[in-house]
Amino acid sequence: QVQLVESGGGLVQAGGSLRLSCAASGRNFRNFAMGWFRQAPGKEREFVAGIRWSGGSTYYADSVKGRSAISRDNVKNTLYLQMNNLSPEDTAVYYCAAAWNRDWSPDKKSYDYWGQGTQVTVSL
Repeated sequence: QVQLVESGGGLVQAGGSLRLSCAASGRNFRNFAMGWFRQAPGKEREFVAGIRWSGGSTYYADSVKGRSAISRDNVKNTLYLQMNNLSPEDTAVYYCAAAWNRDWSPDKKSYDYWGQGTQVTVSL
């Protein structure tokens, strides 16, 4: 088992930045590939970014590529998502997810554990 707790969401103006965090506890964090997903009202949960267990490989959805950075600290057992130049289209609940002993994936079905989410709201 692993527990995931997101933080760092909030209300931000368009063009602003946020840094989301996901604190993990339980099983060895190093054995998990990690991902960030988001879900806007009335929409499916979608992939945002993924990172390999070592942090050496990352991948981004086209919608956030070039203005977001996923990273992890395997000593602090924490996952991060830095998001810049935010727009109202980024408004959603953001979730971190953990995939045991496999590589990251854009498919939410590949993840074994999920956090409760943190709300990000971007205003004009």
